[in-house]
Amino acid sequence: MASLSLPWKTRIAIKLTEIGFDLIIKKDGTLNQSLLKFIGIRTSPSLSNGVKTHDVEVDPTRKLWFRVFVPTEYAEQELPVMVFFHGGGFIVLNPAAKKYDDVCRKFARELPAIVVSVEYRLAPEHRHPSQHDDGFDVLKFLDNEENRSKWLPENANISRCFIGGDSAGGHITHYVAERASQFNFQRLKVIGLVVIQPFFGGEERTDSEIRLDGTAPILSLKRTDVLWKAFLPLGEPYNRDHPSINVSGPNAADILKVDLPATMVVVAGFDILRDWQIRYYEWLKKSGKEAYLMDYPNMFHAFYLFPELPESDQLILEVKDFIQKVLNKI
Repeated sequence: MASLSLPWKTRIAIKLTEIGFDLIIKKDGTLNQSLLKFIGIRTSPSLSNGVKTHDVEVDPTRKLWFRVFVPTEYAEQELPVMVFFHGGGFIVLNPAAKKYDDVCRKFARELPAIVVSVEYRLAPEHRHPSQHDDGFDVLKFLDNEENRSKWLPENANISRCFIGGDSAGGHITHYVAERASQFNFQRLKVIGLVVIQPFFGGEERTDSEIRLDGTAPILSLKRTDVLWKAFLPLGEPYNRDHPSINVSGPNAADILKVDLPATMVVVAGFDILRDWQIRYYEWLKKSGKEAYLMDYPNMFHAFYLFPELPESDQLILEVKDFIQKVLNKI
């Protein structure tokens, strides 16, 4: 932490986040589920900062819903759609959490795009593959003409669909995109992925995990191990080389023949997951995929959620450039 130059406001927010996270973890390594529901200030749909939002229920039986962010300034202009998956280690937060409501408003206004921020089921009550199933089902929901015309604005172009997410949401982004590339949608077409500091791992302890454990903000090996245990299906042996954790590891899917779209991968210097994220990018490249690496060497895990940091705005600009690059090829 001493090597990071951060404003006092950011340092205080990080410390509070870490304290909150550690309160959730019991001494035996399990989660205090009674505290999970109190994490994150919730917001209501509103018109604010040039973006209007509304919530859409997909499946009430599993509480699957999403929040739509519509930039009002571009009402007459056709816009791409970004389906976004929030972070939170698979166990906390949702599209109504203030941090994610703020960042999705920023995406909608600055890219610009129609943003669909998904509330997927959370662990440990709902384990893998619930999160991947929910993400994919939202794509199918949006592909339905009746749903699309009812819930998305007329200027939303679902054939120019990007999938994005951060941390656990970056993880979900990849696996949902894998499924989507092998499914025959009516109109929806995924043309790009924005994978921000994805939550991947493995049995090996990488250099960045060893070097940064206990000093980098937000994540530690103790915390990530607890999250993986909450994520993996009950009854399966705990193995971080599971194909849904170690995305490019010994049990990884063969993506050589999978038509994954152009992918932007964001990493940071003070993120213990950095090495796993770079391996993901290299695996995409070796598999013949179009991939771009955006490195923020002086930043930490989830830095983009802190608007006081100039790198937060820089990331928005880089996502905008990536989306424009993909759209220009169509």
